[in-house]
Amino acid sequence: MASPTSPSHEQAGPSRHQASHADRKPKRSLFTRFSQAVSSYAGKPATFAIALGIIVLWAVSGPVFGFNDTWQLVINTSTTIVTFLMVFVIQNSQNRDTAALQIKLDELISKLDGPREILLDLEELDDGDLEKIRREFEQMAEAARQAGAARP
Repeated sequence: MASPTSPSHEQAGPSRHQASHADRKPKRSLFTRFSQAVSSYAGKPATFAIALGIIVLWAVSGPVFGFNDTWQLVINTSTTIVTFLMVFVIQNSQNRDTAALQIKLDELISKLDGPREILLDLEELDDGDLEKIRREFEQMAEAARQAGAARP
């Protein structure tokens, strides 16, 4: 017989495997953690204010440097480098978000009665096949609109 403090197989609740899986965070690569942090900070108003402040400081410093080529090169080079790097960070974040969204949609589609399972991997089809399916849904929508308009 189990003591009050020892675990019992008859107790309700998640198994040890389920609890340990739910308690631990998924392992993410260093680049994933970095890109998530950069994406998070880049979208904040404070980050915009800092960037705007840098531009204002640069503009105000123009007369000090005589608006020379080096003064212009500093801002051009800086913004080019930041833009170039942000493309990769944002693309990584977008790819991850899109993949997660696709998995969630696939889960919902697979659990509902009626949807065609062929739609589960649409993102893997070529453009021609996607266009055929899109036209089919457009025709279904048009038929639904006409049926709705025909009702009294």
